[in-house]
Amino acid sequence: MNRTESMSGAAPTEFDGAVAIVTGGASGIGAATAALLTARGARVAVLDRTAAEGVFSVPCDVTNTEQVEAAVTAVVAQFGGIDIVINNAGIGATGDVAANDDAEWHRVLDVNVVGMARVTRAALPHLRVSSRAAVVNTCSVVAVVGVPNRALYSASKGAVAALTLAMAADHVRDGIRVNAVTPGTADTPWVGRLLAQTDDPDAEAAMLRARQPMGRLVSADEVAHAIAYLASPLSSSTTGTLLAVDGGMAGLRLPS
Repeated sequence: MNRTESMSGAAPTEFDGAVAIVTGGASGIGAATAALLTARGARVAVLDRTAAEGVFSVPCDVTNTEQVEAAVTAVVAQFGGIDIVINNAGIGATGDVAANDDAEWHRVLDVNVVGMARVTRAALPHLRVSSRAAVVNTCSVVAVVGVPNRALYSASKGAVAALTLAMAADHVRDGIRVNAVTPGTADTPWVGRLLAQTDDPDAEAAMLRARQPMGRLVSADEVAHAIAYLASPLSSSTTGTLLAVDGGMAGLRLPS
């Protein structure tokens, strides 16, 4: 298929003809992002250990360099290039600094941080020849706000924030924009699993809603729209930005 062809029968959009990779795109924020970009005319490839429905899907573990490189090669063979990389794959961790052993620290950092580097590194030659190259990383509000019992997860997302800014500086003259979203607590399957493991899921859910000034969880669709904004060529002057989608959690202090 020609790279300039649109997969959408709707009116042209800024994403028509663009090829986008979404890691971790089989569920949650990744699935919402893949669906939104597809609806806006992009040709989307999901890289995930679980197969995704409705889009071109490539089995891929972002901790495995050979799988990442093979997946990127498969996307280019299918679509002719890569314009957008959404580094969304990630895993969680709970507890204070003593709660996780060395193996778990290495595992989470390997997925959440090094995985982003692996995917971007593999896609970089294709991004460099794109006229609308963009990378968007899924970070978290815990990169900038201290939250109890999230030491390892916060460390990984703090690294994602720093990596985003460094990548933006490294590649701005290559014509590649690099940004990140920093969601608050989102209504995703991962958060649902965390709640199910607590002694009182209803009380824990109420606490999560209350700590965000808007009084509710962020939706996956809301984060997806922020990702699409950063990925869009209409945002061509936006790079090195961490865009909060957190219900006011980072910036607002309301009276109790």
